[in-house]
Amino acid sequence: QVHLVESGGGLVQAGGSLRLSCAASQRTLYVTAWFRQTPGKERQFVAGITWSGGTTRYDDSVKGRFTISRDSAENTVYLQMNSLKAEDTAVYYCAADSSSRMLVRTTAGIYDYWGQGTQVTVSS
Repeated sequence: QVHLVESGGGLVQAGGSLRLSCAASQRTLYVTAWFRQTPGKERQFVAGITWSGGTTRYDDSVKGRFTISRDSAENTVYLQMNSLKAEDTAVYYCAADSSSRMLVRTTAGIYDYWGQGTQVTVSS
């Protein structure tokens, strides 16, 4: 059982950057991912990373702009968001998949552990 806490959200102008952090209560070997959700839409996969950090996966909407990374020593996963757009506005959640070390999956229902979310608002 692991607790995840997101931080780093806020208000930023379009074209700007934010870095989200997801701190875990303990070290895990789990695949970790970021999802986002806006009103009226299902929770959407954004980016994921294997426990080792050796494999990453991104939704097409953020490729080239967002970077997911892991600091295993600090039990923290980051999402560096650059060139932010208004459509990136959402609540961002980090999640961990206890069933996988090597395969990053994009379906929210597969993930076992979730943070409370952090709001990202991009103004234009």
